[in-house]
Amino acid sequence: MDTTASKQLHILIINPGSTSTKVALYAYDPTDLADHPTDRLHAVWDEMVSHDSAALANFPRIVDQYPLRYQQIANLMRVKRTQLSDIDAIVGRGGLLRKQIVNAAYLIDAAMVEEMRDGDPSGQRDHASNLGIILAAAFAREASTVIGRTINAYIVESATVDEMIDVARITGWPQIERKSLSHILSAKAAANRAAREIGKPYEQLNLVVTHLGGGISVTAHRLGLQIDVNQALDGEGPFSPERSGGLPVGDLARICFSGEYTYEQIRHMIAGQGGLVAHLGTNDAREVERRIAAGDEHAALIYRAMAYAIAKYCGAMAAALGTKPDAMVFTGSLAYSTLLIDWITEQLAWLAPIYVYPGTDEMHALASGVLPVLLGLERPRRY
Repeated sequence: MDTTASKQLHILIINPGSTSTKVALYAYDPTDLADHPTDRLHAVWDEMVSHDSAALANFPRIVDQYPLRYQQIANLMRVKRTQLSDIDAIVGRGGLLRKQIVNAAYLIDAAMVEEMRDGDPSGQRDHASNLGIILAAAFAREASTVIGRTINAYIVESATVDEMIDVARITGWPQIERKSLSHILSAKAAANRAAREIGKPYEQLNLVVTHLGGGISVTAHRLGLQIDVNQALDGEGPFSPERSGGLPVGDLARICFSGEYTYEQIRHMIAGQGGLVAHLGTNDAREVERRIAAGDEHAALIYRAMAYAIAKYCGAMAAALGTKPDAMVFTGSLAYSTLLIDWITEQLAWLAPIYVYPGTDEMHALASGVLPVLLGLERPRRY
């Protein structure tokens, strides 16, 4: 039986970030002659909705930003003349779910939405991606009401997708286990892009893939599985524009018990106010490069140290693969920085070919991830 859809499909994609939300409408064209179904997906439109930082600061938790973001997305859809009645499915960026999940499309249900609304008492999982679930569910609910039939909402490749090998989870304390929390959506998209360029299936390659953004995920991909990653959400790995990276734990313990800082302050120093922010007062790499061009030697030292730390952790992930990588892949907004990439390349070019994909393919990856479900080739998972 031919399970390929005989009509066009339209997929609304919602991908919230810290100060913006990427929104796109993708169309699947069954008459396209491309060999693979995902190559028949094309963006009808793809936009970024920026949110005023001062307005966002008024909300105690990120999840409280929901009404503001919902309205701005709805306004964008009106401008784009996109009707809810034209949409066949909605995909949200997967949030920081409490349970680890596998790499598949999941149906968003009430329990998943409730978990995102409740949040995490520790605040460690209060992340913009959580809004992807809430927003997708809300637009799907409204679309279903308008159309009079169920329009489903899905997540694909949540940050909590877990493909780690067991030895990668163990630390020197039985009470603390390393977790798979990463920019897996971006990493998998870049890995598959590199695979196409190399000319081999992703499932036949060994890759080190690094997402370079406000947080930095360095990941080891062995034959189609992300077997290890730095726990970037908690500051592990290289320091980044906003995160501290790995710290000498003795010094960290001393500072924690110095009485000078609260738990909240320490947590924000690790994620949000660490890295370039702590050293240079900005998370904007373009500003750092302007300072370097103007002769700021301290800015040059810190930026080069970040490149050094990234390359060093890439080497660690190459060791985790247990074999020479087929390629080292870099993606994310910081991959636009030629200076940073050049410094990283100086240290890693001997190890493997280097592929650089600035920005991300996240929106196409989200649409591609749910397409097999819409074509009847796969069943969605339940959380």
